[in-house]
Amino acid sequence: MRILRSLAFALALCAPVLLPATVRAQGTTLAAPQAGLAALAARLRALDADGLDPRHYAIPEEALATSDPTLYRAMLANAADAAMVDLLHGRARAIGGRPDIRRDATAHMLEPWRAELASTANPAATLERAALHHPEIAPLRAALAEARAIVARGPAQAIPTEGPHTIEPGSTDARRMPLLRARLAIEEPALAALPAPDPALYDEPLVEAVKRWQAREGYEADGRIGRITLAALNRPLDSRVMQLRANIDMRRGLAAPETHRRIEVNLPHQRLQLLEGSTPVLDMAVIVGRPDRATPLMRVRMNAVQFNPSWGVPERNARQDLLPRFQRDPAGMQARGFRLYGNVDGVRTVVDATTVDWTAMNRNNFPYFIRQDAGDTNALGRIKFIMPNGEDIYMHDTPDRHLFRRPDRAFSSGCIRLERPMEMLDAALSGTPGWDRARAQRVLDSRATSGTAITRTVPVALIYTTAIVRDGGVVLRHDLYNHDATYVRAMDAASTRTRTASR
Repeated sequence: MRILRSLAFALALCAPVLLPATVRAQGTTLAAPQAGLAALAARLRALDADGLDPRHYAIPEEALATSDPTLYRAMLANAADAAMVDLLHGRARAIGGRPDIRRDATAHMLEPWRAELASTANPAATLERAALHHPEIAPLRAALAEARAIVARGPAQAIPTEGPHTIEPGSTDARRMPLLRARLAIEEPALAALPAPDPALYDEPLVEAVKRWQAREGYEADGRIGRITLAALNRPLDSRVMQLRANIDMRRGLAAPETHRRIEVNLPHQRLQLLEGSTPVLDMAVIVGRPDRATPLMRVRMNAVQFNPSWGVPERNARQDLLPRFQRDPAGMQARGFRLYGNVDGVRTVVDATTVDWTAMNRNNFPYFIRQDAGDTNALGRIKFIMPNGEDIYMHDTPDRHLFRRPDRAFSSGCIRLERPMEMLDAALSGTPGWDRARAQRVLDSRATSGTAITRTVPVALIYTTAIVRDGGVVLRHDLYNHDATYVRAMDAASTRTRTASR
């Protein structure tokens, strides 16, 4: 189901976009003098700084300004109009499968912009204002320029993955250390000037450079180079360019920020916020779906809480994750609260796992249902927050508390695990008559499975924004589920939006 949904999402994004009549060019003309036209042409050719491809806008050659001034002015007007529409409303506007992107075409009406573009002596300045209409675009655009400068200092040679599982500080590796130093020097040119008496040694200056790189990328900054860090170092340098192009375009034409009480979970940053207007009143780390079991994007409402939940294991988890564990130790699995159910004469019946011939079981032959009893070792922990949806996604506690110390927390099968579930419980039950922390604790201590509806239901948005602006800078995280890559393909595949120029 998720594969089909992802395919539909990609096709919807990549389909050519036909603009509604209200967004089509309305015959914009340019009253600017020749100097203003030249500046406008230069600004259009620099649209790559805004994450757009100038080739999409049929910008006329400068020679045409002399050979056919009328056609040149008409073509320039077309190109400027099309670029302005994309700068204000976003180039990729067919955003099926992205409920987290909410655009409003009325937020930036085109008529006033077109009137200014037609009448001003400096249309390039009008285009620049359109490019920066969202306050976060300026820092994102600066980050894009920096990412392109890094690419220009490349290319980077891949660091071999063969060798010790983890490269430890102080170790030697004559093959990989020079490549590591060269890779980091692309981002920190000063590193290349530091003395390296032993090029094979993973010395202190190089360790510190790795720590800085890990911190920027959102990994644990310990200087140890394991499988995840090495794979990240080997990503193409232009992947950041791609991500920043997507993030700039996603901020164009957005609807006004929501003002109601709500929960937002940013999946690539793996954090949850409970917001009152624009003010976070609760902020915590979360664990999200790993890439092969991506947490879907959705907008839902949290409407109930379950205490001491049991876990009805989904079929995929049962076949892929738990079957091998039952095959290794069926008695141990039962001791940890996992119950096996079979179908006997149409009735679901508990089966003693130690009596099953596990050698005959495989992913394609597993006729059992698994449920885990409520308790301290239950995969859902002690609290489950229910938000009805067709994907069976919910938020919950977890017994694996140590995972929250990891900067990279894409470990779940799709649901959201909470770092501080009791604080979420307080927020969820706020406004529900008869409930407070003391009563909730008594219910948890009873060990009995029970639940309650939430009087003040909470909107929940699972969103995907890899680049966030913080203190004027940009924090970029890995494109965990390749949504940025899909978005950029849509930007580059979108139909050219210019009207036919005529004399």
